[in-house]
Amino acid sequence: MHGRFPILYIAEADAEEAVLSSGALAQLVEAIPQATFTVVGSPASAPLFADLPRLQRLITLDRDGRWDWIALWNQVRETNWGLVVDMRGSTLSGKLRRQRRAVKGKTVPGVHLVEQAARTLQLDEIPAPKLFIERDTQEAADALIPPGGGPILAIGPGADWIGKRWPADRYAKVAISLLGEGGPLAGGRLMIVGEEADRDAAQTIRSAVKRDRVIELQGRLTRLQTAAALSHADLYLGGDSLWTQLAVAAGVPAVAVFGPSDETLKRPWTGVAVRGPRSLQEFQELDPRLNQHIQHMMDLPYERVLKAAKKLLAERAS
Repeated sequence: MHGRFPILYIAEADAEEAVLSSGALAQLVEAIPQATFTVVGSPASAPLFADLPRLQRLITLDRDGRWDWIALWNQVRETNWGLVVDMRGSTLSGKLRRQRRAVKGKTVPGVHLVEQAARTLQLDEIPAPKLFIERDTQEAADALIPPGGGPILAIGPGADWIGKRWPADRYAKVAISLLGEGGPLAGGRLMIVGEEADRDAAQTIRSAVKRDRVIELQGRLTRLQTAAALSHADLYLGGDSLWTQLAVAAGVPAVAVFGPSDETLKRPWTGVAVRGPRSLQEFQELDPRLNQHIQHMMDLPYERVLKAAKKLLAERAS
């Protein structure tokens, strides 16, 4: 094929980190129109790239063992790659035929992961996270959003660890203030996203507004479809989670609550991070490996999050 430029992109295994780096991949799609793409991801991250333009192959690396990498090498070694991008920092790219390669190094403390992805490709500008969404994906998401007017506040209360989970009743209080009479999103609807396992947290949050104003999507959509659904939102509220990064990739202004995790690396690229009174280091003194069954987020008051949300909405309006 004349002018064809094959690119191999090895995405992070962690879905949240893969979304954070997605703007760099989107930049390649837009800057090199003759490029075709083979994307490698984990069972969690690969499906996020299913709608990538000019995608020739999507490979799922089920595990991270030596034999898995050998199997992958056997699948990609015959191609003379124009560019190999390795966001996992593996040794595979050095063993393949290629014109150029870009390998992500170790995480740099204090430098946002979006910026680190741009540095990997030596980009002059830092592209925001972006996932491509085809028409079928968008329509599947839209089918679960009842027609109606007014703004949409999206909330993703789920987190992969109890230590990062903000109390559901505080999400509800923020939603009541934003969507209630006199609020910046008055008369709007509440969209709740996440896994099926997040339904318990959603029970409290959904009571913030009348039943007919709730769009409950937990466990009903794929993660890529969730990003498509989130594109309808006017504001997103969540924690340090995949759902927050999906909202950012969908172009939604986001407010994220942070406690025992590092906002310098993962704050919403288009939005704000809100912390309680304790620093990350203070959490680590109590919980050195950040893995204990402790509700670390109890000291972040809802008023602080509400204030940040109102400020962000005001800035967007102006």
